[in-house]
Parts: sequence; C-alpha cells; structure tokens
Amino acid sequence: MESLASGDQHRTVLLQEAVDALAIQDARSDGMYVDATFGRGGHSRLILSRLSAQGRLRAFDKDPQAIAVGQQLARGDARFGITHDSFAAMKNTLNAEGVQQVDGVLVDLGMSSPQVDDAERGFSFRADGPLDMRMDTTRGVSASAWLATATQDNMERVIREYGEERFAFQIAKAIVDRRAVEPITTTGQLAALVAGAVKTREKGKDPATRTFQAVRIFINQELEDLETGLKQAFDLLAPFGRLVVISFHSLEDRIVKRFLAAQASAPLLDRRLPIRAADLPLPSAKLLPRVMPSDDEVISNPRARSAVMRGLIRLPQGAAA
Repeated sequence: MESLASGDQHRTVLLQEAVDALAIQDARSDGMYVDATFGRGGHSRLILSRLSAQGRLRAFDKDPQAIAVGQQLARGDARFGITHDSFAAMKNTLNAEGVQQVDGVLVDLGMSSPQVDDAERGFSFRADGPLDMRMDTTRGVSASAWLATATQDNMERVIREYGEERFAFQIAKAIVDRRAVEPITTTGQLAALVAGAVKTREKGKDPATRTFQAVRIFINQELEDLETGLKQAFDLLAPFGRLVVISFHSLEDRIVKRFLAAQASAPLLDRRLPIRAADLPLPSAKLLPRVMPSDDEVISNPRARSAVMRGLIRLPQGAAA
C-alpha cells in the first residue's frame, strides 16, 4: 500500500509483481480472490482487470476512508465487495457468506500515503497533528489516550519490542515525566520528546521513527492481526491457490517468512516411529521466489525501498512440493 504521492494520490508498491504472483489467468480468472488490505485499491483494480465476468474479489480494510473508496468501486463493479474489518476476520466473514475456499489472497502490509500524509491521522511526525494513530478511527484507543495511562514498564516494552529501539527506557521515562506536567496530545510533542531522549541515531533517520512505528503497531494490534490473518488466509486457500504478502519492516517480514516456511516444510516426526517412506507427510505448500522492488521503482517511489514480497502455493493433500 505504501506510496510516494501526497493527498489522495497513491502509488502502489510492487503492483504488477504482486498481482502477477496470484497467477490469475485462463481457468483461474473466474475464481474467488481476497485483497486483504484494500488501501486505496491499487491491487484490487488490477485484479479486477484480470478477472472474468464470473470472477469475484472481496477486500478488507480497517480504515473508514479506505472503505469509502472501496464502496465507490463496488457500486461500479458487481464482482467486487469490501468489508470494514481487519483481514484477521476474513475466514469467519467469508465462511458466514458460504465461501469456503478462495483461489488467492494478497496482503499488503504497508501504509497508504493518504494515511501518512494526513496530519489529522497522527501517523507521522513530519507535520504536527492530533496523536491518534488508529487505522480504524471508529473504535479503539488513540495513541494519546494510551500514552496518558500506560505504565512506564509497558511503554518501554512496546517501544523496545515493536520499534526495536535501544533507548526505549529513556523514551518511556521521558513520556512519564512529561505527562505529569502536561498531556501529550500531538505528534509534534511526542517527536520533540523522543528527540530529547535519544542521544544518537542512524544518519538520515529521524529519532522519532522507531517510537512512532512501535506505538502505531501496538495501537492497531498489527502483529497479532498478521499472525491470525496469515493462518486464516492459508486455511481458505483452495488447492494450488496462492498467498502473496508484501511487508515493509523486519518485524512483519520475520513473521511472514517463518509462517510461509512452516507451511512449506514437512511435519517433523519421531524417527523411532515405524513409518514407511511412502507414508511420510508432505509439505502443505511450495514457496514462491522472494521479490524486491526494482531500482527504478525505488528511485520513483522511495517508500518502496524496504518492501519485501513473499508467497506460496497451496499444494493438494498428498502432493509433493
């Protein structure tokens, strides 16, 4: 979902590569697909262009602004529908509608430019705005509300684990000290506070980058949703169905890599068990090649530089990889 343009302009990362990886062609063009993170619909529109009249695409997103864009698309194309919810709910949602299997799932974990560039959303420290950070502004606790009540130990853990920030203790302490004097309600306040607590930082990287990432991930339960969503996506895949995931930072990519590798590995058995070679369990999936943005894409869209695309093909039960 990440892009370079501002406002409602949106440039989708790895657009062609991700949709190509779903292998929507010939008999598969009339299948059922899921765009698990609609964003502003870049992937969805390209998927729809490759589906037949019988094909179907269901999208999910937490962001009400994304839902508004998706509903407009749905009004013009009966093959498309969108649900205002996390992709972690995809299996239950689709099963309830009678959909038991899908031919492909695309998960793009990046943020869209409208989210990043809108100061009112509170995701970025580059412009001062309310410290919200919720993907779904209709529910949940804002970042400012959490920072006002969380214990120092809890904030330190979140900033260290989700931001991989080595100055997590100093930042958490600074937050506690500042909120005793005044509420921390804007992105500018938090960014300035972090800058004062972080003594050194990588060249070219703002001191607040890791803390903002950590708080956003925590507020939106992004890693928990990712783990649940991957399992649900794989459970939904029909034989030879494909799961394609684009991640943008190491915490996400680590979860994705381990999950995909686990599906592509045969279950471990006790070597002492008397099992014939022909009866040994086989992997459930075959990995797709990892894909990175091209140099040209990174030059034209710097936010693509950290993207990694991974995927798999679900194998029929008993098939060899």
